[in-house]
Amino acid sequence: MRDFVHLHVHTEYSLLDGHARIGPLAEQARALGMPALAITDHGVMYGAVDFYRACSQVGVKPIIGCEVYVARRTRHDRTPKVDDDSFHLTLLAASPKGYRNLISLCSAGHLEGFYYKPRVDHEILAAHAEGLIALSGCLSGEVAEHLFRDQPGKANETAAFYRDIFGPENFYIEVQDQGLKGQRQLNAGLVSLARDLGLGLVATNDCHYMEREDAQAHDVVLCIQTLKSINDPDRLRFGTDEFYLKSGDEMWSLFGEIPESLANTMVIAEKCRFDFEFGQVHLPKAPVPEGYTNESFLDKLCRQGLDRRYPDPSPELRELLEERLDTELRVIKDLGFAGYFLIVWDFIDFAHREKIPVGPGRGSVTGSLVAYCLGITNIDPIRHNLIFERFLNPHRREFPDIDIDFCDKKRDRVIDYVVRRYGKDKVAQIATFGTMAARAAIRDVGRALDMTFGEVDRIAKLVPFGPGVSLDKALEQSPELAQAAAADARVRQLLDLARKVEGLPRHASVHAAGVVISDEPLAGLVPLQRSPEDAVVTQFSMDVLAQLGLLKMDFLGLRTLSVIEEAVKAIAETRGELVNVDDIPLDDPAVYEMLSRGNTAGVFQFETSGLTDLLRRLRPDVFEDLVAAVALFRPGPMAMLDDFIDGRHGRKTVEYPHPSVEGVLRETYGVMIYQEQVMQVAGLLAGFSMGEADNLRVAFKKKSPEVMADQREKFVSGAVARGVDRRTADDVFEMISRFAGYGFNKSHSAPYALVAYQTAWLKAHYPVEFMAASLTSVMDSSDRVAFYVEECRRAGIEVLPPDVNQSRARFTVVEGRIRFGLAAVKNLGLGAIEGIEAARDEGGPFRSLYDFCRRVDTRLLNKRAAESLVKAGAFDSLGGHRGQYLLALDRDLEAAQRQQRLEREGQLSLFGAGSAGLGGGVPHATAYE
Repeated sequence: MRDFVHLHVHTEYSLLDGHARIGPLAEQARALGMPALAITDHGVMYGAVDFYRACSQVGVKPIIGCEVYVARRTRHDRTPKVDDDSFHLTLLAASPKGYRNLISLCSAGHLEGFYYKPRVDHEILAAHAEGLIALSGCLSGEVAEHLFRDQPGKANETAAFYRDIFGPENFYIEVQDQGLKGQRQLNAGLVSLARDLGLGLVATNDCHYMEREDAQAHDVVLCIQTLKSINDPDRLRFGTDEFYLKSGDEMWSLFGEIPESLANTMVIAEKCRFDFEFGQVHLPKAPVPEGYTNESFLDKLCRQGLDRRYPDPSPELRELLEERLDTELRVIKDLGFAGYFLIVWDFIDFAHREKIPVGPGRGSVTGSLVAYCLGITNIDPIRHNLIFERFLNPHRREFPDIDIDFCDKKRDRVIDYVVRRYGKDKVAQIATFGTMAARAAIRDVGRALDMTFGEVDRIAKLVPFGPGVSLDKALEQSPELAQAAAADARVRQLLDLARKVEGLPRHASVHAAGVVISDEPLAGLVPLQRSPEDAVVTQFSMDVLAQLGLLKMDFLGLRTLSVIEEAVKAIAETRGELVNVDDIPLDDPAVYEMLSRGNTAGVFQFETSGLTDLLRRLRPDVFEDLVAAVALFRPGPMAMLDDFIDGRHGRKTVEYPHPSVEGVLRETYGVMIYQEQVMQVAGLLAGFSMGEADNLRVAFKKKSPEVMADQREKFVSGAVARGVDRRTADDVFEMISRFAGYGFNKSHSAPYALVAYQTAWLKAHYPVEFMAASLTSVMDSSDRVAFYVEECRRAGIEVLPPDVNQSRARFTVVEGRIRFGLAAVKNLGLGAIEGIEAARDEGGPFRSLYDFCRRVDTRLLNKRAAESLVKAGAFDSLGGHRGQYLLALDRDLEAAQRQQRLEREGQLSLFGAGSAGLGGGVPHATAYE
């Protein structure tokens, strides 16, 4: 193979334009004997870190770049038909400084210059040129376009500008040959220009897919991007099948007469010396009072929290708590995570002070006593036997995940606080990527191939539902799909092309909960962009940010917390009782009896039919049964359901693999449900420390044969040393290896069971208030509202229709009944609701339809909204019939609009408000009063 490096390559992250997947692309570069490879996606750097890792793993030097769009005037100009199109420029990071400049340019293109596409301009390029190598670009490059338009003076001037800002040794004239019309003639001009200006030449192939055979699939991707049919003569197309990762020999056959353009690819690859630093940590400064370090302040907060959480412990419990807290603090401090815990404590403390509901915890963090003492979590890890080492231990050096549930209505207030605390430039939301799943790929490709909706829909519906169902799996699992492909060439083509685009990123969006917080401005660390809602978003995903040592948090919005808050508020309003769900007993028989009957509508986690049936069979009577139920109802653990339930009801003898582990497995009737049980068994039977036991758990998950063999020997020899015979030790290892694949994190299950219990307790003791809150939480879904209304009727709770004189936006409790909320009425916007409430609060009850129209601002209330109120029965309490109201509505609304308009213009009607109503010929006050 002749020496050559591809320096202009579009991966799958040139969304719906590139078809080359990063992993196979790196493998192909290695197979072609190329020492290096560049990534230059259009205007973004989404795939930079994944590309770096993929290339490094196969021994190919990764070069990080971007093909930027250059504005024709400035990045701030946005005149239609003048600034619509941009030039292309290929930039490569040659040094750490160059990488920082590249991400600065990429970010500025999105944050400052976005107009159809992210754009930079000459001004900002000049300010951020250091450490970058620039290639003049493809046919859409600025130099190339001027030459193509027979403007050699402009071409020379532009090339000289780039030479001067990047340096003559760092700006190259790019030549390409994909067989496009005029390309070779253009290349001759580019070669001449380069030699006149003393610039280097470089050959590239503008790769958009990996192999020539992928050209058709790439063509389909372009059609998906532009919503065009492949048969549309005016659609975007590349015109040839030459935009693939060619071998060095192929590139030399094209550009052998310009050998320096090929040799320079090796020169540039050698110049590019940038590596990501994955070991650094960019932790923001924690809020610590003067005179304290992170460690001493954390220690103080934890000691105070321990006294608050356990006000009067027995001497034995006090000793256990002190020892556990000391151990956890030592690990946290040794790993350098004290600041991390303080940062999380700070914004959760803000939420508590502001009365923003916070969940009891999510995931393995609930196993931490430190987190419990700080108020980060609200479930006792000692009482519920949760293990700290499942969350954090000396063998795991990366930041542990502390994901927090907030009330979904107030989550944004916590994010705003974090932005104020650490700085707008140091906090951002996080990108995530939607990919083409199997059914979506079939539908997208079918549209591109000009197939009818009916044809495509029929094939798509043959793909089985379920997570991770690929088209290859679908063809194995669905005989009808395989038969359709075998019988029809068009279906076969559809599926072949769908398989080639399946899994490609389709769009970038904002992660529902992810937030990143840095110790320095993010624009200098990662590329940024702006969401449609104008939020600043990282171009890197959560996993990538974690690899780069940035603190990423999940600020999750949990609807159930809003339900609990709303129910507690309604109880206080209607009964004068103050309820704190954190103080309720966990052994209330009424709760377990209700759940055992399957009365689960509105109960967190348990209202699906499958879980409802599980509770009927299980008949729980202790909190631990609910914890187990949350963990069991998953594809793997469901295989153990019968054993668990039979053990629970004494229909089978509970057996333990060894007497020493009976205490661990007793609460789950001998069935190993939790990952923590795997760890505890390893500790009790084989003498593993909890850190070693967590490594064992991870080994079971990864299923590496070599690692498993080592762990088996360590486990068995440890058990034998503790007096267990080898056969029993082997059998137990086999048993836990089988269960470990199914095991669920108890530290995740327990807090979810707690939220489930809290909602069940509210429903059991305050059913009207709870159902009103549940209805309020689903007001934007007519199906869910109908479901809960039916549940109320089944429970004997009367749901009254909406009423213009009684209803508020939310569902409310009125004398033991639920009044329908205005926000659940179709076509009624928030502005109209606020207008209705304001008019009613100011002038008292409405007396008639016209009185309503007259007093509510008609700029907020349109005819469609008013019709919806009439049809929903909101005027029934005023007398008359809905048909009469509908007949009168146009005239009453028109008269009211006229009157309000006159008043806004400062004029007085010659007739009073009542006369205006009469003048319109509409039912007036005396008709319905």
